[in-house]
Amino acid sequence: MTTPELAPKTAPQKMVPIPPRGVDYRGKVVLAPMVRSGELPCRLLALHYGADLVWGPETVDHALIGSTRRINPRTGMLEWSRIPSNNAKAADTTESIIYRLDPRREAGKLIFQIGTSDAERAVAAARMVAADVAGIDVNAGCPKPFSTSGGMGAALLRTPDKLMGILEALVREIVPVFGIGVSVKIRLLETVEETERLVRRLVGTGITGLTVHCRTTPMRPRERAIRGQLRMVGEVCREAGVACVMNGDVEGRDAAEELIKEFGVDGAMVATAAEKNPSVFRGEAKGGKADWKEMAQQFVWYAMEAENKFGNTKFSLAHLVKGAHQLVSWTKTYEDVVKSLGMGEEALKRAIEVDNILRKPPPPPKPPKVKEKKEEIPAKRKKGSQGGWSPKSPPSPSSPLKKPRVSEDAPKSPPKAQLAVEDAIPVS
Repeated sequence: MTTPELAPKTAPQKMVPIPPRGVDYRGKVVLAPMVRSGELPCRLLALHYGADLVWGPETVDHALIGSTRRINPRTGMLEWSRIPSNNAKAADTTESIIYRLDPRREAGKLIFQIGTSDAERAVAAARMVAADVAGIDVNAGCPKPFSTSGGMGAALLRTPDKLMGILEALVREIVPVFGIGVSVKIRLLETVEETERLVRRLVGTGITGLTVHCRTTPMRPRERAIRGQLRMVGEVCREAGVACVMNGDVEGRDAAEELIKEFGVDGAMVATAAEKNPSVFRGEAKGGKADWKEMAQQFVWYAMEAENKFGNTKFSLAHLVKGAHQLVSWTKTYEDVVKSLGMGEEALKRAIEVDNILRKPPPPPKPPKVKEKKEEIPAKRKKGSQGGWSPKSPPSPSSPLKKPRVSEDAPKSPPKAQLAVEDAIPVS
């Protein structure tokens, strides 16, 4: 009697432990960190349409350190604010919002991305927000000069020792205290060998996730993403038990799920497509993309709830109403937007309230300038004027007579001594 051949046992996939308050990036379709388009109203809209996680915009460590954490009593939002230090007038005490989050709707779903080039500063900044977010992500992929000029972003790819030191410090100081994970977002290097060498070092630092943007540092968003190295990156991450998330030309949830299977990665990050239409996080099975007006109205509500700066709201709204930009291009206040989108009386009432809150008070009147009295210098008198003299009016006794001008060719008067001698000789 022969025994049936048993199927080979597959070893369980290795996995770096997820901290108790952290999140596993596996199986997630997430919103990318984006400047301006990653502010709170955009993140709430992405979550509304089904994003599994959202990344906030990169926040530089210098900006966060020294800020004040507070709950806005009107909105219930958590805000970190400080008085601007760049070109600020001494009398101006208006605080700027550095970072804002919704502690209820973003709970367990918000990843804070930090811009840094120093391990000590990274830890100091992370400590300020770690209790309120689900993870800390280090930006090692931004190619823009404002980031790379300070040694941050994609510049860290050229200083791998520094990058490893930052990640190791965060894992050592933040993970055990706050119970959240640390991750990193990178770009591809020029060759497969360089990228593999970097990724192997990164996954050994204790991070729980790695996002790879499938472009090199010099590449611009208009250039198509390159995915030739993606499978290798996914395999290296899997060997170490680190979740691998892909980024670059991911068009939405349905496309993301196909790419995850094709390249053997764990998750996908959506950027530009979500900036234009956040409803791409809702797959076709659940209704697909939403109508632009529905999205725009929902976005404006989220913006008013958060008391978001109108300039930022208008910027993001312009992407959502691309085909009907004339509806918002002229607007200058929330009241204008609400009327233009036909959002009703309740929205109009809230819009007026928010406009009044955001309207900056007029600056205090400047003290009047005191003009210094200049010493009056009498003007020169012209000949013939009162107090002068003319041929018709002889000079007054008090007026000094000017000496007549003598030509250089005229004979000079003899010395006084000579005149005296000549006068003494009798004339015959």
